[in-house]
Amino acid sequence: MSLGFLAAYLILGLVSGVIAGLLGVGGGLVMVPFLTWAFLAQGFAPEYNIHLALGTSLAVIVLTSISSLRAHHQHDAVRWDAVRRITPGIVLGTLAGAFAAARLPDTGLKWFFTLFMIYAATQMLLGFKPKPQRDLPGWVGMTSAGGVIGLISSWVGIGGGTLSVPFLTWCNLRFQEAIGTSAAIGFPIALSGALGFAISGYTLQMLPAHSLGFIYLPALLAIAAGSVVSAPWGARLTHRLPVPRLKKIFAALLYLLAVRMAYTLL
Repeated sequence: MSLGFLAAYLILGLVSGVIAGLLGVGGGLVMVPFLTWAFLAQGFAPEYNIHLALGTSLAVIVLTSISSLRAHHQHDAVRWDAVRRITPGIVLGTLAGAFAAARLPDTGLKWFFTLFMIYAATQMLLGFKPKPQRDLPGWVGMTSAGGVIGLISSWVGIGGGTLSVPFLTWCNLRFQEAIGTSAAIGFPIALSGALGFAISGYTLQMLPAHSLGFIYLPALLAIAAGSVVSAPWGARLTHRLPVPRLKKIFAALLYLLAVRMAYTLL
């Protein structure tokens, strides 16, 4: 890999880390489309570029989610009872999604990711939150919810905050607890998803060198190095910048990325 691509991955890590720390969203929504284009520019097999992007994004989130989880735990903002009840479904759903993704066509996964970016941008732009109407469900309900969150997260390469925060808020958790608990849930999502993508792509011969299944290790290391450094910057900027306005700007960026991906697909 050339120094130019290595520098690009490092910059991508810095940008995604700032966004994650500043806006409280995972960097996967930024990483996946740029990784897809970077892998294409490097001449990787195009039919597996989106799979590589998803697996690499989840592997990065494994490393970066640990610091976020620790920070929220130190502020007593993690409902560990909810984490324990939702994790079995999260693991099963994410693993199933990762193994299924390996068998899904490249175009189908790209359309799914594009539509999800539009959903995430709309949610962020409008700032709508479900009204809290009930308590956390029992083991069956939490496992089912975890399965759905894990499945979708594995197909879009994110830590699940876009889905788990609204769900936990709907279950009458305080917003701070919903954010902290979502950060804790992001770790098993990313870990099981990365493991699933690594295993499901392990025997394929068309993947680039230095790949562990559908995880491209040079990109993983460079992006993780950048995002671990920059995530605290974004967290500090949260208290200095107008976050609601920045969320609208980020939503506009997601719309542009979605339109760009849809254009290439059409």
